[in-house]
Amino acid sequence: MKTKVLMVCLGNICRSPLAEGILQGKVDPKTVYVDSAGTGKYHIGNPPDPRSIAVARKYGLNIENQRCRQFQKTDFENFDVIFAMDTNNYNNIVGLATSQTEISKVKLLLEEVNLPQKEVPDPYWDDDGFEKVYQMIDTACEVIATKL
Repeated sequence: MKTKVLMVCLGNICRSPLAEGILQGKVDPKTVYVDSAGTGKYHIGNPPDPRSIAVARKYGLNIENQRCRQFQKTDFENFDVIFAMDTNNYNNIVGLATSQTEISKVKLLLEEVNLPQKEVPDPYWDDDGFEKVYQMIDTACEVIATKL
């Protein structure tokens, strides 16, 4: 049975598509399924932000075929672990949970690693932030992949 991992940010165009692509590149697709979603509905159906696509491509990852979707309550049933990029998204996800079991599936991505920062900042308004965010997510996904 595959372990199913969901990466979640606000719009599902910057951080979570990167996290999806990065983790997919570190795990065996026969044993781990990775997807991403946003807590907001701003970009449903759209591809990732061109800056996320560019930084992923710089590291040999192709995320341009991903499409934005909004987090749904059914994701609690469909995924084994749900990684939120920041506290706001964590709180939005947990707010939809109807049981302690569902809440226990939700974690902050950077809680998995020993970094001074505990949240992945949203790079949407900062062109230079995409490289920094990529490195933070890559570090976390390296640790997560060894646990899967």
